Amino acid sequence: MSRVTICRDCCCGSVRKVPGLDHEEQVRRLSELVEVRVSDCLDICEQANVIVVQPSPEGRRAGGRPVWLGLVNQADAVDDIVAWVKAGGPGLAEPPAILDLYLISPPRRNETRSA
Repeated sequence: MSRVTICRDCCCGSVRKVPGLDHEEQVRRLSELVEVRVSDCLDICEQANVIVVQPSPEGRRAGGRPVWLGLVNQADAVDDIVAWVKAGGPGLAEPPAILDLYLISPPRRNETRSA
């Protein structure tokens, strides 16, 4: 089964940044239904709350790649994410069309190289 990574650090999960959402409930609901990993900052704070749906091993073999979702600040979005993961997730099942509204690009990592 696919795994869900949910950001909970400086902005994601913060009532200050995203008021009106029960952040603990969001994690609890996801955790009850799918495998969840809570992460520190995923470096894309302007898109809080960020959730990454990782493909299962089977999904990866079928070409699935991690799918980044941002501004996941509506309780109903959790149901759509769970439905997709239970159907197979990236590489095995098409996501519900509504999740297109949440698609974001992962942050680019700035790497410095020594010469």
